[in-house]
Amino acid sequence: MRLSRYFLPVLKETPAEAQIVSHRLMLRAGMIKQASAGIYSWLPLGYRVLNRIQEIIHQEQERAGHIPLLMPTIQGADLWRESGRYDAYGEEMLRIKDRQGRDMLFSPTAEELITDIFRSYVRSYKDVPLTLYQIQWKFRDEIRPRFGVMRGREFLMKDGYNFDLTKEDALHAYNRHLVSYLRTYERMGLKAIPMRADGGPIGGDYTHEFLVLAETGESEVFYDSAVTDLTFGDRVINYDSVEECQGVLEEFTSRYARTDETHDEAVFDGIPEERRRVARGIEVGQIFYFGTKYSDALGATVQDAEGNKVPVHMGSHGIGVSRLLGALIEANHDDKGIIWPEGVTPFHCGIVNLKQGDAAADAACENLYDQLKTAGLEPLYDDRDERAGAKFATMDLIGLPWRITVGPRGLKNGVVELTSRRTGESVELAPEAAVQQITEIYRKHP
Repeated sequence: MRLSRYFLPVLKETPAEAQIVSHRLMLRAGMIKQASAGIYSWLPLGYRVLNRIQEIIHQEQERAGHIPLLMPTIQGADLWRESGRYDAYGEEMLRIKDRQGRDMLFSPTAEELITDIFRSYVRSYKDVPLTLYQIQWKFRDEIRPRFGVMRGREFLMKDGYNFDLTKEDALHAYNRHLVSYLRTYERMGLKAIPMRADGGPIGGDYTHEFLVLAETGESEVFYDSAVTDLTFGDRVINYDSVEECQGVLEEFTSRYARTDETHDEAVFDGIPEERRRVARGIEVGQIFYFGTKYSDALGATVQDAEGNKVPVHMGSHGIGVSRLLGALIEANHDDKGIIWPEGVTPFHCGIVNLKQGDAAADAACENLYDQLKTAGLEPLYDDRDERAGAKFATMDLIGLPWRITVGPRGLKNGVVELTSRRTGESVELAPEAAVQQITEIYRKHP
């Protein structure tokens, strides 16, 4: 993409309403624009990152054997009355009426709807296990929406639902989701810690939240510092193996890590004092096992091998997609702007032409631009007739991981400058070598 033809409305000043880093930088980098309280338009740069996040989630969900679908944002109230949650959910649920006077709602979650889909088509134990998921917009009428996309009213969410014959099978689905989430967050360059949590309005006896440590986090968390040393890495997991998935769960949850709702001070006191940590965390996902709560209420049964009708065991699993974008910025920024991890960057590399209009510089930039595209990458070429300082400031603000700087002086020596946004380190390379190095970097971040 050529920046002269792109829509990137960056701001020099920080808007007064932005209270936290991610909100400030998303507004300044032209990623979002507020439409109303807690509701945002996603501008091109923000939308690109949102799509990168969704791509990773889809890849990891399908790797784990989960099947995508799409459900509506507007639901009828009848199913929610059938489950008993229409009145119980509270004022966060936006209740509306259509022109016929029928009670409707803007979906805050989809347990009822997915259970109705299941009970309409699945009859036999031979058709389970089954896990369906979607990435769809949700609405929860927060009383005080703030912090930009971190606590908005409309948000993009991945929500998945498993249907299993037995509790044991459903707990395997729970463990499988924990493994897939660990892979998902690490691919995005995030350290997300699974913590024992409270079920809230979703319900369930087994639940873990995934939290990213950040000063602006809404939750107080208590944990053994040893959990921050754990990484999933490049290991290959057989998602059909109960033992392998259980092993990963035990590895990542055996160390103490709790949200404030489930914190046990007595257990925490048993951890060596030098490893006890109290911090703030941003919730970016949660998994639940809630047994037959919804299948009992909505009649979601299958016929078992003996011919008996039995309710299926269920769980749900969510990732806050739009919230993740804010969490990524909270965890990856400096005083100049955003620092995107390679896995989610909106563009793979920036190209800065220090002397637009110079024949040699223009030709070199065009050649780099074409070579990067041929290599399957998406560069952002700053071809504007702007001073160098303004071009560097824009690149630092929007946070692309790598920048190639092209100028007449370097070209006379046959080199361009390759700069890492994260470290600030630069090296001079031949243009072809710079392209090759960036290509190799992104082979590790498919």
